[in-house]
Amino acid sequence: MEDNDLFSGVPGGQKPAAPEAPAAESRPAAARPAADARPAAPAPPAGNGNAGDDYGASSIRVLEGLEPVRMRPGMYIGGTDEKAMHHLFAEVIDNSMDEAVAGHANFIDVHLGADGYLTVTDNGRGIPVENHPQVPGKSTLEVILTKLHAGGKFDGKAYETSGGLHGVGVSVVNALSDDLEVEVARNRKLYRQRFSRGVPVGGLEELGDVQNRRGTRVRFRPDAQIFGDGAKFDGGRIFRMARSKAYLFGGVEIRWSCDPGVVPEGGEIPDKAVFHFPGGLKDYLAATLGKDFTVTREIFAGKTEKTGGHGAMEWAVTWYGGDPQIHSYCNTIPTPEGGTHESGLRIALTKGLKAYAELTQNKRAQQISTDDVMISAVGMLSVFIREPEFVGQTKDKLATVEAQRIVENALRDPFDHYLADNPNEAAKLLEWVIERAEERLRRRKEKEVSRKTAVRKLRLPGKLADCAQNTAEGAELFIVEGDSAGGSAKQARNRSNQAILPLRGKILNVASAGRDKLHANQLIADLIQALGCGTRTKYRDEDLRYERIIIMTDADVDGAHIASLLITFFYQEMPELVRGSHLYLAVPPLYVIRQGAKTVYARDDAHRAELMETVFKGKKVEIGRFKGLGEMMPAQLKETTMDPAKRTLLRVEIDEVDFEGTRGAVDALMGTKPEARFRFIQERAEFAENLDI
Repeated sequence: MEDNDLFSGVPGGQKPAAPEAPAAESRPAAARPAADARPAAPAPPAGNGNAGDDYGASSIRVLEGLEPVRMRPGMYIGGTDEKAMHHLFAEVIDNSMDEAVAGHANFIDVHLGADGYLTVTDNGRGIPVENHPQVPGKSTLEVILTKLHAGGKFDGKAYETSGGLHGVGVSVVNALSDDLEVEVARNRKLYRQRFSRGVPVGGLEELGDVQNRRGTRVRFRPDAQIFGDGAKFDGGRIFRMARSKAYLFGGVEIRWSCDPGVVPEGGEIPDKAVFHFPGGLKDYLAATLGKDFTVTREIFAGKTEKTGGHGAMEWAVTWYGGDPQIHSYCNTIPTPEGGTHESGLRIALTKGLKAYAELTQNKRAQQISTDDVMISAVGMLSVFIREPEFVGQTKDKLATVEAQRIVENALRDPFDHYLADNPNEAAKLLEWVIERAEERLRRRKEKEVSRKTAVRKLRLPGKLADCAQNTAEGAELFIVEGDSAGGSAKQARNRSNQAILPLRGKILNVASAGRDKLHANQLIADLIQALGCGTRTKYRDEDLRYERIIIMTDADVDGAHIASLLITFFYQEMPELVRGSHLYLAVPPLYVIRQGAKTVYARDDAHRAELMETVFKGKKVEIGRFKGLGEMMPAQLKETTMDPAKRTLLRVEIDEVDFEGTRGAVDALMGTKPEARFRFIQERAEFAENLDI
């Protein structure tokens, strides 16, 4: 969540999920392979003394320099999609932020050019340019830019806290840029060096004396060979990413600018802006919430400085009527998947409320849990600690065990004082949390009704074929289109844990329908009741009757349309179901290819062409195309699409990085304004290919 700017203007604080959009670079929801299944790759031919058996020392290739990054970029930035490309900016600005947090810089300039170049400038100490003692004949700047795991954050001397700990950040940016230029103003002299795809273009140049300037300037353009032709930075996304850094550290001023035309006409992003939030997270949270309802009038906020080797931290939390939204950071790095620091926050708030309830002799509070406390909490947590450990290079989750203790200890006393100093507000908050707990317990009792009785009450028009097991763990619900496909799926399923719900016709487009029309739609009402978990603010993950909801539609345009309508439904009505990794897309085959006794299935035209060039090269084959799931024999449907040991599932995820972009894409594609949809299609027409029309 590099550009997590809290709510990004979403009223009520609800973060949207997103359906798949036609243009790959603009998809607000991403579908990723599930862990349980991918079809096995064709086995290589048996050895016969030919090239396949020639395995020796010459077969082993040693990757040098930045070759590993270009060969496997996903290992370093999480992929080659739009999100991964914008992660390059995060790596560069994080270095500048480390200089600011360390007290050596007080401003950072970010400029996005019409030529696709992004420039980040700070007034820090500047990258050292003298020859590196471990690499004779090369400047330290060149070593940092061209070698993995080279940086000033390993021994803890140059930076007490830092977001870049792996020593691969700026070198990865260099490797994945077709052009990168670094200027360093240090000791009143200006230096410059250029690189292309990780390789120096000439040596380090000394450009002469400079006055009143110091720091580092990095100008780069992502490589089209890695990210695809036409790939370019999203001005709005870069703008929000830059702004989010400013409110995480009040001592830095971030100056944004972009060339005319970078931001679409009518956009809300200015050509120039200055971000500076000396009041920190409390002021920012208050401004973001505006006049929204909050349980307490005062935000629980504060900060601690580094003492005794412990890290510093800042927090701002309140409770309101929307969905839970705690946005956390470590050393200014966003951690969208949370981690140990968030665990410390949750524990401190829960213990504090329980202690206050015991002090006021409120026995009803004995039933509250951490989830009851956090279910309507909203706020931000920023910690600064030495040598943090993250899960993965993209640092989405903090794994430092000590962070939980640091945060919990730092918050307990301030929270106790906050409750004691505001007894009326504390009573309101405690009552609010107790109500959440009582509602949870009430729903749990309601859920104890037998599954079979619940299904009989539903009387679904699609005649839900439920699974035998009574628990949600491991249970799967397949949503299919039509009775024909439903019939095949019912025969192909594992009755113990797989349920089938056929749909008759296309589901309502909830993005363009009013609430009255949505509530009157029987198909949607039955689907909500079958899932059992509620919608929007009433959604409860523990009440979901299935662990996985799998959309299984035909591999054609109509099937894709139905899938997009269903994803839109879950995005708008049950976003937490998507965030909980419960929503998946099945990947049925479009073709069956036979040659003798061999039968292979192809997902699409590209996969068929690949199989013809590899598995069936030069052989005469018989190719059949499935017009729909209803045409597949139950055994074929089970083998290709429903058997966990062989199937491929795509997990639907919410783009937590770009809330505003997500909402805009859904409004444009699925909303009531045809002109917005037409404009969206026009702007991305050049990326469309292989249209099935």
